[in-house]
Amino acid sequence: MSQRVAPTIQSVDRAVGILKALASGSRKLGVSELSDQLGLAKGTVHGLLRTLQVHGLVEQDAETARYQLGPALLELSTGYLDLNELRSRALAWSDELATRTGEAVRVGAPHGDSVLVIHHVFRPDSSLQILEVGAVLPLHGSALGKAVLAFLPPAAQERFVHGDLPKLTGQTITTARVLEREIAEIHQRGYAVEREEAILGEAGIAAPIFDRHGAVVGAVGIAGTCEMVLGATVRLPTTRDKNASYVLQAARAISRDLGGGRGPSGASADPA
Repeated sequence: MSQRVAPTIQSVDRAVGILKALASGSRKLGVSELSDQLGLAKGTVHGLLRTLQVHGLVEQDAETARYQLGPALLELSTGYLDLNELRSRALAWSDELATRTGEAVRVGAPHGDSVLVIHHVFRPDSSLQILEVGAVLPLHGSALGKAVLAFLPPAAQERFVHGDLPKLTGQTITTARVLEREIAEIHQRGYAVEREEAILGEAGIAAPIFDRHGAVVGAVGIAGTCEMVLGATVRLPTTRDKNASYVLQAARAISRDLGGGRGPSGASADPA
């Protein structure tokens, strides 16, 4: 017996389509472009944009007349994040982790077949950095993602591992057999390592976070820029043991604050 799908309101669907279209691109879009992309009349698109603009959900560039997402969306997303217990419990520990390692810190939560970055602490130096809150990272191609994947329920893990594994760089794991071996290693030592698997030049270390029921609810990790010397990635991996220890300690502290235990069963002790 098929499940009935609740009816939707057409105008709301169309407005959401506009917001998603503006969010999916790296540039501002005009009425004609949105009309072509969404298959809607220009008049309809213009009316929806004006309504969204009144509420601050989109804004228009005065010079080009093109549209982009507005500041009210940030207020809504911040409200969502403030209600997220994982993020609130991770704030202090993330700051401490950034100070101890000298690297940027990210906290992620499972989001479908990805990990959503819900908190980001800048690297404690004067270099130019971009806030990554809201970024979506692949489960198989990031330290945060692999730390979560390794401790998902067997059925969910099996479904993902034997599904589509997109190749993001030359280092991305794209075969089930290799990913299963990586998962076993992560499960044993308790943390995941990434070496240019999602972004060239970036390495990372992350450990899972558990709730009071022992379920993985996210991960915390560090990310650093790789310097390539004679084909060997250096800087972050050269201090991996020390940094992995700090990451494990942060993950266990956040898990403890969420009512969970010290860490996953079978995970090795701190490497330091």
